[in-house]
Amino acid sequence: MSNFVDYVKIYCRSGKGGRGSIHFRREKYIPKGGPDGGNGGKGGSIYLKGNRHYWTLLHLKFQRHIFASSGTGGSAKRSSGKDGEDKIIDVPCGTVVYDADTGEYICDVTADGQKVLLLAGGRGGLGNWNFKTATRQTPRFAQPGEPAQERKIILQLKLLADVGLVGFPNAGKSTLLSVVSAAKPKIANYPFTTLEPNLGIVSYRDGRSFVMADIPGIIEGASEGRGLGLRFLRHIERNSVLLFMIPADSTDIRKEYEILYGELEKYNPDLLGKGRALAITKSDLLDEELKEALSNELPDSVPAVFISSVAGQGITELKDLLWTLLNKEIFHQPELIVHKNLDLSTLSFDEDEEIFPMEDEEDEDIPYDEYEWDDDGNS
Repeated sequence: MSNFVDYVKIYCRSGKGGRGSIHFRREKYIPKGGPDGGNGGKGGSIYLKGNRHYWTLLHLKFQRHIFASSGTGGSAKRSSGKDGEDKIIDVPCGTVVYDADTGEYICDVTADGQKVLLLAGGRGGLGNWNFKTATRQTPRFAQPGEPAQERKIILQLKLLADVGLVGFPNAGKSTLLSVVSAAKPKIANYPFTTLEPNLGIVSYRDGRSFVMADIPGIIEGASEGRGLGLRFLRHIERNSVLLFMIPADSTDIRKEYEILYGELEKYNPDLLGKGRALAITKSDLLDEELKEALSNELPDSVPAVFISSVAGQGITELKDLLWTLLNKEIFHQPELIVHKNLDLSTLSFDEDEEIFPMEDEEDEDIPYDEYEWDDDGNS
């Protein structure tokens, strides 16, 4: 099994609120001390928290049930019950959360330390001392705690990178990444060598740098599920700039670019608003005359540069071009990404990955809606 896990399905449940206490003060010489039942404790909530030390969802692959603890009941002398313990789920930065039953988008975690409330714990019930009035001095009832919330969710990772590499298999994406960064992606002379995304930090002038992401090669029809493209195309949704890579020995560079462009448009039209650049790879096979001839056949809508990762040709010019595009404010706005609801048919889960709610301990049969809450938590 690969260590790169970019989506998981889990079942989450927050804690129930503890019930309020029905108790009356009984002390020597104070036979009718009145009600003193305390409030129940608040149930634990479930939070998502961005953690830059994680880069996949592997740590959640086999943790399919995540429960927060419930609050305990109140007791005598107006003693409140203990609050339930919150549960915090650490996820990689760039994790998007969807409802596992409907595919509805829930939230997005993009920054290290960012904390997002997923399920709130139930509020504790009020003890009977809260219901004492001038005309009702011995209330023999209390409020049950709020019930827990539960939900099945899908966590889906979308890598955070500045530049995403887009191209057909064997276009030289992994080779470029290995040359401009310290990343060590698998490189071989056959299609689909890259089976999972790779990230690398590209050094630039004056100590500056940017992050480059290499995803598995795209083929025609990837947006409809062919090849590996559909599963990994989401990883370039966050990239500010897309670098299209086409080998110099291709029969029709313009046509290949249009196919790649069309697949991105079918997958998510919002991708077309990103910065784009074109790199003609394996250019060490060309002399200056051939480069000039090919330049006339390149698409006019995108800046292009001839490179050779093996020979080191055009790498500096490529970095300059990418840095220029990255610093255009119109492209460097990852927070403006619009997340669509998830098409559940695009994800597959093994039978042993199916999750089911676990049975909870039985509770006393006290109707929760006996008393209604107001906005201040009072009845």
